[in-house]
Amino acid sequence: MKSKEYSNGEITVVWQPEKCIHAGVCVKTLPEVYKPNEVPWVKINNATSDQLKHQVNLCPSGALSIK
Repeated sequence: MKSKEYSNGEITVVWQPEKCIHAGVCVKTLPEVYKPNEVPWVKINNATSDQLKHQVNLCPSGALSIK
């Protein structure tokens, strides 16, 4: 599966689904951003860039990164 990018105009969160282990860290850390039952599932404008950077750094699989 191809990676997906979500941008707020300042940073871009890149999701690589083939790396994702579905640990749920993203949903637990920023539930207002990561909504797995919705399309698109990443609502990047619901958090600040600093909040997003912090959360991406917590991703245990490296499936999320900042571009």
